[in-house]
Amino acid sequence: MPVYDAGTLYIVPALVPSGSALSLGTAIVDKSASDTVPLERCRKTFTFLHSSPQIGKNSVNKPQSFFHLHMISDATGETLLAAGRAAAAQYNSARAIEHIYPLIRTERQLMKVFDDIEEEPGIVLYTVVDQALARRIDERCAALGLPCVSVLEPVLLVFQSYLGAPAGRRVGAQHVLDADYFRRIEALNFTMEHDDGQLPDEVDQADIVLIGISRTSKTPTSIYLANRGIKTANIPIVLGVPVPQSLVEATRPLVVGLVATVERISHVRQNRVLGSTMSFDAADYADRAVIAEELAYARQICTRHNWPMIDVSRRSIEETAAAILALRGKGR
Repeated sequence: MPVYDAGTLYIVPALVPSGSALSLGTAIVDKSASDTVPLERCRKTFTFLHSSPQIGKNSVNKPQSFFHLHMISDATGETLLAAGRAAAAQYNSARAIEHIYPLIRTERQLMKVFDDIEEEPGIVLYTVVDQALARRIDERCAALGLPCVSVLEPVLLVFQSYLGAPAGRRVGAQHVLDADYFRRIEALNFTMEHDDGQLPDEVDQADIVLIGISRTSKTPTSIYLANRGIKTANIPIVLGVPVPQSLVEATRPLVVGLVATVERISHVRQNRVLGSTMSFDAADYADRAVIAEELAYARQICTRHNWPMIDVSRRSIEETAAAILALRGKGR
């Protein structure tokens, strides 16, 4: 394998497993071999390197197929990123190398974007409300022989047809500093202040309270919900320690217990570094028998108080949050 300097490497965040520590050179792309080529030749094979505590000859997997996914937005690019990843997830045989270009609002900025696209051709997705700029993207992609899709335009046309009025064509219209925005900020502040059992006497001010033993994704799920404008507190369940009385007496929040399989929790605990103290027993922390006792105790608490439980073993944070919101919608 040739040696590359830092100027010829792309780091691909989308390919990095959550929580893993990867070294520089996760995905190596030889830019010198990336001249503009016809679409049918755009797919190339690269070497994907996984970093591990023992880096050696066996750390290189077999080559995988990658393709370039360019996303051009006149705002933050969040809509494009969600749509692009949702589509790319349907193709297990190829992985997307994401190129995100946010805040593209002028012809000059667009020219620089296409300089990059010509070097690494691939699929182009865009959300640009300026129709002149959108036409320019279509024209350049057609000239390069690359597929491109306006992600929002088909949706806007349906709205226009149904509502009988054209779209306002306002850049970043969903990112205004309105009441909903400040509600999300307030929810985030509340969630951070009430993380990991802090300020338990204020738990009745929450919209949702998540409880569970260590490593059941309470904090990340709480933050995800807070970003949706939902004040979320989370309280750890410790074997043999009763939950706060303020939680038992709370009438406002939806209380949800998060559980998982013994195997999943043991695996996560073994691969997470926990700040050790004099009384911390690393062996017991990941011991499956101890974890089974903790889970049984957590389930007993939830059953006693009629609090619903969600198994997060095979759920992403987004899926767990969706299940919680579904319970909230049912009035639990």
